[in-house]
Amino acid sequence: MRTTGTALRSNPVPRLWAALAALVGIAVVGALCPAVAQAAPPPAPVTAGLHISGGRLLEADGNDFVMRGVNHAHTWYPGETRSLADIKALGANTVRVVLSDGHRWSENGPADVAAVIGQCKANRLICVLEVHDTTGYGEDAAAGTLDHAADYWIGLKDVLAGEEGHVVVNIGNEPWGNTDPAGWTAPTVAAVKKLRAAGLEHTIMVDAPNWGQDWQGVMRDNARTVRDADPTGNLLFSIHMYSVFDTAQEITDYLHAFTDAGLPLVIGEFGGPADQYGDPDEDTMMATAEQLGLGYLAWSWSGNTDPVLDLATGFDPGRLSAWGERVFHGADGIARTAKEATVYGDGAPEDTQAPTAPGTPTVASVTGTSVTLAWTAATDDVGVTGYEVVRVAGGTETTVATSTTGTATLTGLTPGTAYSFAVRARDAAGNRSARSATVDVTTNGGGTPGATCSVGYRVVGEWPGGFQGEIAIRNTGAAPLGTWTLAFAFADGQSITNMWGGTPTQNAGAVSVAPASYTSTIPAGGTVTLGFTARKGAANTAPTAFSLNGGACATA
Repeated sequence: MRTTGTALRSNPVPRLWAALAALVGIAVVGALCPAVAQAAPPPAPVTAGLHISGGRLLEADGNDFVMRGVNHAHTWYPGETRSLADIKALGANTVRVVLSDGHRWSENGPADVAAVIGQCKANRLICVLEVHDTTGYGEDAAAGTLDHAADYWIGLKDVLAGEEGHVVVNIGNEPWGNTDPAGWTAPTVAAVKKLRAAGLEHTIMVDAPNWGQDWQGVMRDNARTVRDADPTGNLLFSIHMYSVFDTAQEITDYLHAFTDAGLPLVIGEFGGPADQYGDPDEDTMMATAEQLGLGYLAWSWSGNTDPVLDLATGFDPGRLSAWGERVFHGADGIARTAKEATVYGDGAPEDTQAPTAPGTPTVASVTGTSVTLAWTAATDDVGVTGYEVVRVAGGTETTVATSTTGTATLTGLTPGTAYSFAVRARDAAGNRSARSATVDVTTNGGGTPGATCSVGYRVVGEWPGGFQGEIAIRNTGAAPLGTWTLAFAFADGQSITNMWGGTPTQNAGAVSVAPASYTSTIPAGGTVTLGFTARKGAANTAPTAFSLNGGACATA
């Protein structure tokens, strides 16, 4: 949904229209008009793949399929092909893939689209393909038409043929802005008819006007007209929910309007983080979608110009933002509610390939009773779902911790004791990788932690996507500290971009800092200060443990 040039932004829609609508009394949501509410049964659907029946999206075997997934900006980030495996590994059953028909951005040609479909199928995902060039037509002069998008899909007919069970064709993203949104209906009808006349039998998804949010109810009130234009009845409506939908009543009214009328609907995009236009009520969106059995697709995996809507920071599944944690692991989230499409139980070969071994773990911090480890990610043909940290003793190993990211803190250890740890990766099918190389670490002795050093950490300033920090290291001992190494770990995917006073080395969240020439000695009772800038996502939790030359420091 969010585009400028070749990058994404959090919301190009002038969502102030929502506030204007409230001021002048325009109804944002409401019941469908009587003609729609009394809609006659649709024509007999195509059943060779995904299809609509009784207002529901079904698979060829009649299984009710409820989309649970996210949007991925493939056309602007064609090199991020690993993202589909990462999205699947977090539990999604669907991915909506951004494509271009060449009107506004570089066209995704047949070979590229075929590769995307292949990646979706390899990762056992239903693939919703959408043309993004239509975004905001009628208000944004750069936007393309639905007719041009329909021609693009017809040009891909050979690539799409036979994929009716795996692919949904979303004709055009948000194909009308806020200028005369009633103009949306006729070109939408024409595009649907054009695709069917060309022989495409896939489920077709159509987006609403008003930049997808339909706050004037045009799609809601004309849904039957558009549905009746499809001779197969295989049509799915898509509403995008952002700050227009900031109350529970608006959300439930809109979703119930379609389900009460027996018309199929999916939340094709939605956001949760608040911005200057309002605060979307994502909790009600997700809860109501689960209650009504409606699909939802969160915006978006990564790469937004304004990272507030990035689910993963820097396309890294181990660095989910607060928004990503909400969507994947929160109440009514993907991990708890998604069910894989049954088409992938149709004789597809079982995943028997184990992930590669993770990188050798490094020690981020150590105390008398705990150790924090970090490692580089493993890879897998489908997707890594987690890691097991094992203690290696002689010829045996014991699992001591699990993690879904590239770091883990082990607690309950014995002071002054030597340990050897390694890491294994696992995938969704339960395959375990070979063991990584081991790392040896000795916990601090029985003395008081922080006996010879203390560390103060503070954020000097923040801005969207970044911040400046300061670390003060104080020598509390009676002798000078010569060459030193400071270690700590970030918890929220922060990554240092520049540092003065020291040289950082970062592995996932684990950071190790060597001194600069002018900070290499810390006098007894003296302090050296390091400054740095770093990238961040929505959360920016301060590190809680620091060690100097392997010994724990007190925090100031």
